Amino acid sequence: MLKALIVDDSKFMRAIIKSAFQGENIEIVAEADNGFDGIAAYKEYKPDFVTMDITMGGKDGMKAVSEILAFDPSAKIIVISALSEHTIRLNAPEKYAAAYLMKPFQKEQLIETIRKILGSDCIKLLKKS
Repeated sequence: MLKALIVDDSKFMRAIIKSAFQGENIEIVAEADNGFDGIAAYKEYKPDFVTMDITMGGKDGMKAVSEILAFDPSAKIIVISALSEHTIRLNAPEKYAAAYLMKPFQKEQLIETIRKILGSDCIKLLKKS
């Protein structure tokens, strides 16, 4: 089973992401509504992947991405944001998430993105959508 961490300040968006994982072999090990708590949860649970919002109170998503990658350079982080990947890279070109999805997204896009970033090891764990 794949372990996931969801970081988003919107409870509604966290529920949408959780619903995308229903029927998949994914366990949500933690949720966080800000970058501070997301970093702490990453260190505690060491999930297989993280979904990360950008615009949050406290510590924003790009700072959280940077700190998680400093702690674990192999971390697999999927940024899910209303901001485009181009806009994010203009503002933080040195910060690299494994993938970027724009809100709103389709469940199939998220599952396919997980397959791509985790590679062949996860393909057998995720059912075909």
